[in-house]
Amino acid sequence: MGQQRPRGPPTPSMSTPAADFDQVTGSPPPPPTPAASPGPSHSKLNWSSGSEDEEAFLSSVRQYFMQANGSQRTRLLSDLLSICTSQQLSFVHQFVSPLLKKDPFTTLPDELCLRILSFIDDPKVLARASQVSRRWRDLLSDDMTWKNLCVKHDYQRRISDLRDGKGGSPSSALHNGRAQRSYKSHFKQRYLVDAAWRSGGRNISRNITQDGGVVTSLHLTSKYIIVALDNAKIHVFDTQGNPLRTLQGHVMGVWAMVPWDDILVSGGCDRDVRVWDLSTGNCLYTLRGHTSTVRCLKMSDANTAISGSRDTTLRIWDIKTGVCKKVLVGHQASVRCLEIKGDIVVSGSYDATAKVWSISEGRCLHTLQGHYSHIYAIAFDGERVATGSLDTSVRIWNVRTGECQAILQGHTSLVGQLQMRGNTLVTGGSDGSVRIWSLEKMAPIHRLAAHDNSVTSLQFDDTRVVSGGSDGRVKVWDLKTGQAVRELVTQCDAVWRVAFEDEKCVAMALKNNRTIMEVWDFSPPEEMLQERSFLSPKKLDAPVPDRPLSATFSSQHRGGAPGIGIQDVEMPDAGPSTAPLQPSNPTFFHE
Repeated sequence: MGQQRPRGPPTPSMSTPAADFDQVTGSPPPPPTPAASPGPSHSKLNWSSGSEDEEAFLSSVRQYFMQANGSQRTRLLSDLLSICTSQQLSFVHQFVSPLLKKDPFTTLPDELCLRILSFIDDPKVLARASQVSRRWRDLLSDDMTWKNLCVKHDYQRRISDLRDGKGGSPSSALHNGRAQRSYKSHFKQRYLVDAAWRSGGRNISRNITQDGGVVTSLHLTSKYIIVALDNAKIHVFDTQGNPLRTLQGHVMGVWAMVPWDDILVSGGCDRDVRVWDLSTGNCLYTLRGHTSTVRCLKMSDANTAISGSRDTTLRIWDIKTGVCKKVLVGHQASVRCLEIKGDIVVSGSYDATAKVWSISEGRCLHTLQGHYSHIYAIAFDGERVATGSLDTSVRIWNVRTGECQAILQGHTSLVGQLQMRGNTLVTGGSDGSVRIWSLEKMAPIHRLAAHDNSVTSLQFDDTRVVSGGSDGRVKVWDLKTGQAVRELVTQCDAVWRVAFEDEKCVAMALKNNRTIMEVWDFSPPEEMLQERSFLSPKKLDAPVPDRPLSATFSSQHRGGAPGIGIQDVEMPDAGPSTAPLQPSNPTFFHE
């Protein structure tokens, strides 16, 4: 009988020893811990201990293997593997596995590679993938990948991103070089801003008055921060919070104002409507006609302002000539709030009704009746009107027919704050709660236990809700999840007003019997956005530079001088949409 050849390792079809089976629980043992994944390359093996005879034998084996055909090679490998121990087979597995792996991006066409990358919605994954190889880095420099990511994260470029202000046009902004940057740079700036909103930002605090004057109105524009108080003064600051000038002319408290570029229209207890030039501080016109306090003001265009008063009337003014064009009569009590879209103005009154007016015709189109008490807040998007009342309800009206489409109930006190955006309505009440409603389903989405007392100010955009309350706090909420993100102001006696834009937030509050202003800046530092300028878009098959270059265009950073390129930086991890960043952890913008 010939010598028996050693058996190789058992195949999957062979039975396993019964000793490995748990006799107590009747369950199989846990699987073995897998070996660590091999790295991208193997370290060079050390064969220095081999003898000369061994080296000669291995050389002859290699020579035979190189000259053998496919079947001969397979037989030789099969015989060798069958006599290997488990430890040796494990070595073979670790050695062979990386050799069998192949980078698909090295063989697939660029279009298919970019299609695959378009399914990745995590910027951290893309940033790390760009470090795999030069090929991956080249693919991730293509701007279409980052455009898709901008869409997934709701970072679409808006018309407001292209404007210098309300009077600027998108086309003029494009000619001036603004917003002509790559989608990659656009995504990074928006990503950094969102991260700063969650945990970060820089803030300054300034005393406005020493006597605790009440802030009646606050506006944040691309050029100014404008604050009106009940002491008849209007303070104008730049967007960094530095004082520019104080507008004096009203003889009693200012209760309403509205800016348009460098023009400001204000009204108050002295019954006058004043038109100001914000660049000089001069009063251009004093418009008289109201017989009681001017309580609300809006502008329909650069030439037309509409005021609502406690004398129950609305007046339409031509602010270029200082002439009252029309007087809208119909309310039976004080006009508390108004909103404008196109040629339509809607007004809410203490007579518990809202009215729809035609500006050009100067007549009432509809009277919206249904509330049982004073209307304090109104929102209007051109199709729907939302009214908030002392009767604790919010009503949704069809502006074309005047019919009530829904009654939204849930607040337990006065609803004094309303904002409508798309199919989302956010309301704030004196019960301290903020509610987010779906106007498609006419149902609540989130109820936020926001403040311990009245909600005094409210604003939201596509991402977040910012609320201020008489409990002295300013809070930021995630619009989609309803989760609290952070508190910006916590130690004040009361918060009068809050206003914010993408990268700025301003809060007016009472602290230690003084009126203070806190300005938060969430814009990324200059050094994180600046890079080499005027880089040409790079083709995927072009020579690879030392670092990835995204498709870029000449740009102007934040309204500065043309020629400043906003380019690539390393992105920080913004974390979950509602969770603050952990400052101790390194973020991939800074890696």
